[in-house]
Amino acid sequence: MATPASSTLVTPSPVPQSSVALPRVVLAAPSTGQGKTTISTGLMAALKARGLGVSGHKVGPDYIDPGYHALATGRPGRNLDPHLVGEDRIGPLLMHGARGAHVAVVEGVMGLHDGRIGTDGYASTAHVAKLTRTPVVLVVDIARMSRSVGAVVAGMAAYDPDVDVVGVILNRAGSARNVAEVERSVRLPVLGVVPRDDSISAPSRHLGLVPAGERYEAAEAVARLGQKVARHVDLDAVLEVARRAPDLTDTAWDPCREILPVEGEPPVVAVAGGRAFTFAYAETEELLRAAGCTVVTFDPLRDRSLPEGTRALLLGGGFPEVHVQQLARNRALLDHVRDAVRGGLPTVAECAGLLYLLDDLDGSSMAGVIGTGATMSRRLTLRYPEAVAAGDNLLTRAGERVRGHEFHRTTLTAPARGWPPAWEVDGELIGVATPTLHASYLHTHWAGHPVMAERLAHAAARATPVTAPTARPQAVPGPQPYGPVADPLLHHGDVETGRGLIDFAVNVYPEPRPSWLEAALRDGIEQSTTYPDVTPARDTIAELHHRRADEVLVTSGAAEAFELIARWKPWRCPVVVHPQFTEPHAALERAGLQVTVVHCRPEDGYRLDASAVPEDADLVVVGNPTNPTGVLHPAEEILRLRRPKRVVVVDEAFMDAVTDTGHSLATDRRRGLLVVRSLTKHWSIPGIRAGYVLGNDRAVAALAARQVPWSVSAPAITAAVACCSGEATMEAVRRAERIAQWRAHLVDALTGRGYEVVGSQTSFVLARLGRGTRETLREHGVAVRRADTFPGLDGEWVRIAVRPPETVADLLRALDDVRAGAPAAIGA
Repeated sequence: MATPASSTLVTPSPVPQSSVALPRVVLAAPSTGQGKTTISTGLMAALKARGLGVSGHKVGPDYIDPGYHALATGRPGRNLDPHLVGEDRIGPLLMHGARGAHVAVVEGVMGLHDGRIGTDGYASTAHVAKLTRTPVVLVVDIARMSRSVGAVVAGMAAYDPDVDVVGVILNRAGSARNVAEVERSVRLPVLGVVPRDDSISAPSRHLGLVPAGERYEAAEAVARLGQKVARHVDLDAVLEVARRAPDLTDTAWDPCREILPVEGEPPVVAVAGGRAFTFAYAETEELLRAAGCTVVTFDPLRDRSLPEGTRALLLGGGFPEVHVQQLARNRALLDHVRDAVRGGLPTVAECAGLLYLLDDLDGSSMAGVIGTGATMSRRLTLRYPEAVAAGDNLLTRAGERVRGHEFHRTTLTAPARGWPPAWEVDGELIGVATPTLHASYLHTHWAGHPVMAERLAHAAARATPVTAPTARPQAVPGPQPYGPVADPLLHHGDVETGRGLIDFAVNVYPEPRPSWLEAALRDGIEQSTTYPDVTPARDTIAELHHRRADEVLVTSGAAEAFELIARWKPWRCPVVVHPQFTEPHAALERAGLQVTVVHCRPEDGYRLDASAVPEDADLVVVGNPTNPTGVLHPAEEILRLRRPKRVVVVDEAFMDAVTDTGHSLATDRRRGLLVVRSLTKHWSIPGIRAGYVLGNDRAVAALAARQVPWSVSAPAITAAVACCSGEATMEAVRRAERIAQWRAHLVDALTGRGYEVVGSQTSFVLARLGRGTRETLREHGVAVRRADTFPGLDGEWVRIAVRPPETVADLLRALDDVRAGAPAAIGA
């Protein structure tokens, strides 16, 4: 078997011990995309649900699948990669990870025999199965095959006699006839037939699967996988196969035998975590602890400074480009990291960590340690190289060889000039390295090179602890949100946010915009050299809502629509149903009109009562769902407002965030009915101003006649086209479902603390927190939207934007502190 040149950093393998029984099985496949992760994770969850201790392992350098394995098993997910750690460590690492478990499940990588290119299958699933003498069960997607499955399985089983292929799990099965045909063709035991169910597939992203820790619903999804696998896979047969695995004769890997510990006080090593830095091997932390370090995890998205007493910093891999805007907003931590690293704090940064230390990432300011930037690239860099240390530095000595991997879609905008390089890879010098800093795109597995952990630990022991940044109040732009406001109808939630505040005040969807929307906005900028033409947006919107093009008016956000409606006719009795978004009311007053207010009553749950509207009203404006209550009014109740010579305007600005859109009137073509839509909040483009009006052709033409020429910009037009496409429709549904899950979590947490919450169906909730709570929350670093500027509400109420549970946790901590009378931290 071909073996890469050995690394000078690999410690000799331990002396074998007496044999140890470990039931175990490898799940492999003929190729990528067969469902290995789905079936492997489900199998782990199903076995754990039986009361077994299950150890999850992944062949290859993958960081993401082990996150799912950890959710399924309740134990750290582990990697088995001969390229990264050497052949002699695979068995010991398997035994280390499975210590105390009843069974080990190993998920393969790619196809069974696919390994490092040019090495005849080195580091493949088959290679690991042979090194550990583990039986293999094939997972085969039969959605597009029948009898040919038998030929594929027979070929996979016979290709290498040293690989013990013992059974098959048929995945994405369809009709019973096809399954029977497949089963007749397969000469190995069929251990399970899992029917097709796209709803349980793990989601994809530009760099692979979404990290488990980033998915609020991940734990529930894994539980559903376990239930499904338990129903359709013969768990007893799988366990019987696993128990037939021969005993292992290796000595379990022990980090304490790998490393020389530091003397004296344990140095604190700060390790980046949270959603932006999810890539880590469990053995890295174990090595650092064995070296005598105290490992403290911090979250660059939220924490304002490095942990107290930090003497070394480890910035691993992850998805910083996905969270770049939130990372950039945490300027206090970026500045602290910059000053600490420049001051000589021993620092290791891999891939995402490298990006965090640059001047900027995709135009957003980062820490500014390394004087260059990075940008997203169309090309994926994926390689599995052997790297040679370019010189003596924090982690390596010149000429030492390390095996690693690269996996990224960013590229540096310019070389990092003036810095010594870290590695030579395939004749290219990459990264930067000094006696206190080591940063590059290369990922390494320290279980294969434990001296790297040892060197960082000893550098930490010699380092001076970083000091906390001087606490100072954060500047908050705009008017201070205390006391009365000059014009409540013009008050907007954005004035309640500010630097250093966690934003629950503005109802903009909190996650990054889709790449197709970013591309559309860039196209809009490029097209801005000519006067804008709304025709493409109008046509796309009309198609989306099954209307004619002359029934659509594209506007500069919903605000322009309300201004046009206010000036359309000399309204005699315009009515606004409150509580409601105040802009329609303000627009009518700006047009010189006296507005009649109809209040939805709190005792009715702020639901619309059409009979409360005066009969002589010739214009009625109602939100659905209503801002700020989030109440979704039945379509039939809104239609009861219709009268001859009356115009009913329905503000559906937040309808995209509703999972049940059956009460939308966007496709209703009855006369006297106008529907206003906004793309601002659901698609995170408040600065673009994109919206539209739907109505009969005569009404739309009358409004268009009052519209300022070219009021809708080119970026707004391209954004509208993109956000009304088929791709956007699917993404909108996904976002609405996530909002519903986040909202349920938020409402449960608030009601569980005794707060009154109105029954919202959209991306915000109205909660009665009590007078003064909003102001005190602000002092604790949390911004919520005051509600006393909405007619019909008072200072008891606040509007809270729906956010993911990990962000809501900050709100809940602040609320609990407020209740307990805890003092606010300066600069929180």
